[in-house]
Amino acid sequence: MSESVIAQYGWSDRLALAFAPHAQAGHTPARVVAQHRDGYLVATDQGELRANLSGRLHHEAQEADPPSVGDWVALALNPADGAATIEAVLPRRTVLTRRAADSLGKLQVIAANIDVVFVVSSMNADLNPRRIERYLAAAWQSGARPVVVLTKSDLSDDPQGQAAEIVALAAGAPVLLVSARDGLGLEALLAQVAPGEVCVLIGSSGVGKSTLVNAFLGQDRMTIAAIREADDQGRHTTSHRQLVLLPGGALLLDTPGIREVGLIDAEEGMSEAFDDIEQLAGDCRFNDCGHSHEPGCAIQAALASGALDPARWANFQKLGLELAAVEQKADRIAKAAERGRLAARAKTYRATKRDHRGGAD
Repeated sequence: MSESVIAQYGWSDRLALAFAPHAQAGHTPARVVAQHRDGYLVATDQGELRANLSGRLHHEAQEADPPSVGDWVALALNPADGAATIEAVLPRRTVLTRRAADSLGKLQVIAANIDVVFVVSSMNADLNPRRIERYLAAAWQSGARPVVVLTKSDLSDDPQGQAAEIVALAAGAPVLLVSARDGLGLEALLAQVAPGEVCVLIGSSGVGKSTLVNAFLGQDRMTIAAIREADDQGRHTTSHRQLVLLPGGALLLDTPGIREVGLIDAEEGMSEAFDDIEQLAGDCRFNDCGHSHEPGCAIQAALASGALDPARWANFQKLGLELAAVEQKADRIAKAAERGRLAARAKTYRATKRDHRGGAD
């Protein structure tokens, strides 16, 4: 018997158990494979279908995040007209998020239920350890397995030396060298993702993500522009997120280039990405050490001895301040929303009393 469609997309006994109440309601399991402005494309055992949110989910999506690519959903199917309606979203196992460009406090889901996050950086002029640390913090926070991918290794004069620098800050995540031009490292890259597992590539525009997509698929699925000599970047190619089946059975969640990863609720990701600094801080003489001029500060001792890179320490402080600012902004937004809700309730109460008095007269 051939494998079902949703099994190819990662359906499992664990998901079937979580879906049981929806199955009793007559709903069909599906996975979101693409998100468009006018709806969703979902994979089912009946094939790929266009789907829209139910009225209830559409209303809830105004307050919380809507279904995202990679989500498992419950569909109501209408055999009469072939319409498919998303009635519910199964709990997410992992989720990769970033700060939306228009708001410090708003969460934007990049990918749901992913297994591997490839943090991609080019070994040309784009290689930036501080940016890789930022992406790693987001990757660890997602709950998926981070893997650092250094592309265009053929353009580096010292690829092994540059890779060693990244290994030192990768907190145990694998660091792989890849050259799509020379066919180097692609098999090792694909070996990180088992059949039915989902990977996602994150990194700045022009680092070679679309080239890797083509290499994975063995075809020029994405249109690749020539590298601009001025900034060593390829032109933007991917316009929307989509889940793609790879020939070996793994899945790729292809997403547009991410120029900035903002930290939202990323304390765990920070701890993983900067595990060496967390351990050093635990060795300070005082529990409330500010790591500046206090006696017995393990951080300052490591900086003085050269054991801790000053640039890495500065980036840790910068990201920590950013996370604190995000949390404060989110707290202010939540408090403002609560004040608005209470004011609206009081206004409704006063209007009801006036109407009641008017009726009594």
